[in-house]
Amino acid sequence: MTFSKSAQTAARRFPRLLVATLLVIAVSAALPSCRLPASSPSAAASPTGAPRSEELRPQLAPRPAAGEAAPPIGAPRGALGTADGAVPGGTTVFDDELPGVANLDPALLGALRQAASDAARDGVALFVNSGWRSPAYQYQLLREAVSTYGSEEEAARWVATPATSPHVSGGAADIGPSDAAAWLAEHGAEYGLCQIYGNEPWHYELRREAIEHGCPPVYADPTHDPRMQR
Repeated sequence: MTFSKSAQTAARRFPRLLVATLLVIAVSAALPSCRLPASSPSAAASPTGAPRSEELRPQLAPRPAAGEAAPPIGAPRGALGTADGAVPGGTTVFDDELPGVANLDPALLGALRQAASDAARDGVALFVNSGWRSPAYQYQLLREAVSTYGSEEEAARWVATPATSPHVSGGAADIGPSDAAAWLAEHGAEYGLCQIYGNEPWHYELRREAIEHGCPPVYADPTHDPRMQR
């Protein structure tokens, strides 16, 4: 009797098991059409469909080409560079391919080249740390100076506005290293090259009268220069 009842119970359950099995097979057959292609990198790295970390990174501007100076700190990427007057380290007064040198006033550039040739005979190399600058470059430097020194008044002791800067007009060059600036301090008047500001021993401009009369007294800093009051 026990075996017969068990057989009857199993017979009643069989149709329900068959139906359940058929449903599982049907669902399994439909699943492949919902799967993400294995060749999709995003799908493989992110099953949820969210962007991968690489896709969330900001796009970086291309690195400067070899020999090209990087844009000034804080400048929009790609906006400022050698075309605006930035110069790479080791730039000399003979590097005509750089606008920072080529756009200097011709008389100033000629005096610098003559001085550089004579300084070389004394074993001193003159390098241009900064020469001509575009108004955009000068403005960028001024903004950075304000950030560094904490106020426009203090920044003015070091960086002029685009409207007043002799760098923008091509009338000034910052010379380095220190031994080169020292050489010019001693011999620059012979070429009409004069230090203009006491706080900037690297800043030189052309004063033709200096060849005969010597360089004029230096200003303590640019805020004492009448040209900066415009």
